Amino acid sequence: MMISEELRQKILADRALGAGNVLHRLPGYGRSLDEQVLWTDGSWRSPSGDHPEVLTLGELQEIVATYAGFYHQAGVRAKDAVAIVSTSITDFALNLMALTSLGAIASLVNANMPLEVRREYIRRQQVVGVMTREPWHKELLQHLDDELAPGFVALQSEITPEHRAQRPENYPFRHTPTDPILISHSSGTTGIPKSAFHTHETLFHGALSRLEDGQDCSTRKRLLALPGHHVSAMSNTLLGLTLGAPLVHQTDPSGTAVLDAVEKHRPTIVFGFTHTFAEMAAEDLAGRDLTSVEAYYVSGDAAHLVHIKRLLEKGSHTVTGRDLKPHTAPGAIFIDMFGSTEMGYVLFDFAHRAGGQNIGRCIGRPMRFAQAAALSEDGTVLPPGQVGRLGVRSRSLTPGFWNDNVRWHKQWLGGYFLTGDLVYRDGANNFYHLDRTSDAIRTEAGVVYSAYTEEMLLGEYPEILDCTVVGMADEGVQFGWEDEGVAETHVFLNLVEGAKAPEDPTAWVNAALAKYGLPEMASAVVVDEDTIPVGITGKVLKRIVRDKAKSIVGGC
Repeated sequence: MMISEELRQKILADRALGAGNVLHRLPGYGRSLDEQVLWTDGSWRSPSGDHPEVLTLGELQEIVATYAGFYHQAGVRAKDAVAIVSTSITDFALNLMALTSLGAIASLVNANMPLEVRREYIRRQQVVGVMTREPWHKELLQHLDDELAPGFVALQSEITPEHRAQRPENYPFRHTPTDPILISHSSGTTGIPKSAFHTHETLFHGALSRLEDGQDCSTRKRLLALPGHHVSAMSNTLLGLTLGAPLVHQTDPSGTAVLDAVEKHRPTIVFGFTHTFAEMAAEDLAGRDLTSVEAYYVSGDAAHLVHIKRLLEKGSHTVTGRDLKPHTAPGAIFIDMFGSTEMGYVLFDFAHRAGGQNIGRCIGRPMRFAQAAALSEDGTVLPPGQVGRLGVRSRSLTPGFWNDNVRWHKQWLGGYFLTGDLVYRDGANNFYHLDRTSDAIRTEAGVVYSAYTEEMLLGEYPEILDCTVVGMADEGVQFGWEDEGVAETHVFLNLVEGAKAPEDPTAWVNAALAKYGLPEMASAVVVDEDTIPVGITGKVLKRIVRDKAKSIVGGC
């Protein structure tokens, strides 16, 4: 089912609509307050103290108004920033909508961030308050001792139905396009996370552009298993509400939990980060009922093709036959959507289909509302086939990093925003992701692109569940894309359960790399899955793996 053309045109004609006021514009589209709109996973507690499984539009508006009353009573005013520290996607969404209804800004902070990193990150925000829940409240009270201390560090359970009466007279706030509404942090794989902020316009520009093109218009049920603090979780929540698509919030992004949620809620579309789909693909899917799923949408880094193919075998999707009628075709579609916190919305997508052309590391062409280029080190746009830095332009881009202009301006080159990725493009303007600039490894045999090498190994050996390529050099030697030193490369292998480890893992791996003309590894080591640390969004923390590499290799 797709949104009606009448409603699509009404939404597009609403010039006041943006990410800061979605909830308050819906009644103007003829939406019933009794309509069920949001299913929760039990991780969220209502102001009444219960844990409702589903909320109607009217209930959602009441709850947001109640949260807004609490914040207004606590002294929060327009343009103030409040840190929301949680892991629940529903916590983040409701607090975001409440704060924006006051013209304030929600700084979404993943509570799983390491304690000292989180403390410094929040301190830099200069927030007027902190909202959290147990078990993080006691730790966060330390912020009251900061030089620029917040006015409150509150528990979400302190919000009660009585606070609804505390809303300001001018509720809800009237936004302009440039009003900031949200601060979202990067994964922090290279240190203190960046704090990209988005405005009433930037967070919703991509979604509305796709709607204008007649894309992403499905009103079928959507399951969001995205990190709640991430812009993708919030933009997709707001888009689903706008379209009238039933939304399921899934805080636990593990493969098993998401498979359980799919069987329970029967969504048509499943959103997640790469690691969620990798874990789902590693599960025994034979006994799983995924027949409701027509499409998987992955945000963030490019997904590995081997994981994509396993999920394409399940579900179905609709196609138009030669008789010009809709027909059900076997296999779900996997939409690899490449984006980042700073982009505000994914800027590339590539559709994988069972039996179709599936190309590893291809992130597709830039979307209509974006421009992209592979750039040389001096900012020159490179021709097809040459590897360079990925630069993008779009009205959906963050206007900056909160309280960090120096870091922001350093991330521009030749008029493009640098995403921190290495790519090349082909003659048809399809882009291919090779690696993060921080993870590429300069060796005597040339540059090793770790993500690309991992892709090749996963595709060659079905025994490999996942793998991680890192460089190792003498102390003090810098060997990345931007450095002149060289290193040796090593790969750590996680094997599929029950798979027999090769007698000589290094020779086994290098045989595959030689087949593709890629540089050999100095060593390959089979390790337990827990050996490879991941960050708060599931990304492998390669800087930590590099620090551990000598002990891992030496102990084998």
